[in-house]
This record gives sequence, structure tokens and C-alpha cells, in this order.
Amino acid sequence: MPPRHLNAVPRLPVAARSDAELAAGAVAGDASAFEAMVRQHNRLLFRTARGIVADDAQAQDVVQETWLRAFGKLASWRGEAALGTWLARMAINIAVSSQRRKGRLVQLRDDGPTEDAMDTTDAPGNETPDATAERSEMRALLQSSIEGLPPIYRSVFILRAVEEMSVQEAAFCLDLSQDVVKTRFLRARAMLRDELATRIETGAHDTFAFAGARCDAVLAHVMAQLRRQGRIRPDSSKVQPKEAP
Repeated sequence: MPPRHLNAVPRLPVAARSDAELAAGAVAGDASAFEAMVRQHNRLLFRTARGIVADDAQAQDVVQETWLRAFGKLASWRGEAALGTWLARMAINIAVSSQRRKGRLVQLRDDGPTEDAMDTTDAPGNETPDATAERSEMRALLQSSIEGLPPIYRSVFILRAVEEMSVQEAAFCLDLSQDVVKTRFLRARAMLRDELATRIETGAHDTFAFAGARCDAVLAHVMAQLRRQGRIRPDSSKVQPKEAP
């Protein structure tokens, strides 16, 4: 919990200070403490906002408004929830309000049946350059698919799978029951699996393409072998010019 006497700010290096110490420092006017807090939680807030709004620019606006509003309310934070969770909940409220002002109804309070959430797998450690490139392509495909989820599912998926929040933390941020968070996370994953499967099947015809330089190289090699073996005439692979009438 932040200290009651906010002027008594510990003079530890900024990087070594806890969220409570950074919050207390920010309330006391310590710019470096607030800057450290912003840098520490910016990505969380951006991803959280991106779960609600339609594009990166809107998410950035939400993050900026969240920090401006949070600065004035830091003195009221008493550590009942982690600072990041407290900020994320604020960002969600701001994001939802911004969408409603634009006439876009974002409904997050819609209970569903209870299901148990499944564990997610960790990413591999060491990768070859080819594997890294493939992961980059998959990341772009996955991000595009996540963007296509309805906000009620996208917001849960980003908090649970991308930010790796617990069910309890995500429920606090979204002001939902834990059962609803579990259900929506399962539904979001199922929707993503279906979307990715459809995209993969659509592009399957173009995979393992063998054209261009590789195709030319194989053709040249085979034709050269056949010519050496006398199985085709040297000029039989070329289009013969038409004789003039």
C-alpha cells in the first residue's frame, strides 16, 4: 500500500522502486517516478485498450487518457489490486466510453455457461532464422485474426493469453465474473482456431510453390541430362520459328 505520508518518498533508484513507491513518488511530484511507471505499464495498457477499440491510433488515445486520469487518482490507489490491474481496468472503462461516444456499443456484461479454461503453451526458446521468420509470419496472421474477434472476446483473450493475466485479474479488469472470463476465453480460442484454419485452407493452394528460378533450374538440369543421354534432340525443347510463306 502507498505510504500515508506521500511526501516521505524513498530515494531509491527508480528502477529498484516498487509500484507503491513509484505511485507515492508520482503523487509527490517526482517526474522520474511517473515516467518509470508509464514505461513499465504502457504495453499492458496499449494491449488492454486494443482489446476494445478498432485500431492502434484509438488505443494510443486511450492509453494517453488513462495516464492523465490515473495521475489524478493515484493517491486513491491503496493496493487492493496490483497497480497494473488497477490501471488496466481504468483503460477498459475509458476505451468502452470512447467507443460509445462514437456510437459503437461495446457490451462486456453478457454472462454465459461455465467452462474450465485450458492452459496455453510457451513459445520455444532457441530458433533458427527460418523458424524465426515463420514465427513472425504466424504472429502477423494471429494478430490479424485477434483483431477480427468481437470486443467481448478480444478483450478477454488479450488479457489472458497475451498479457498472461490470471482469471481473477482479468475478471477484475473487465468487471466480470470469473466464470464468464473462463467461458469467453475458451470461446475466443475456438473462434481463433476456426479463423486460422479457414485462412490456412484458403492459402493452401499457394503453399510449397515451385516456380520461378527454382523451377527454371530443375528444368535446365533435366534437359541437359536428357540431351547428354541423346534422349532428346538438342533443339527439341525450343519453339521452332514458323517458315515464311
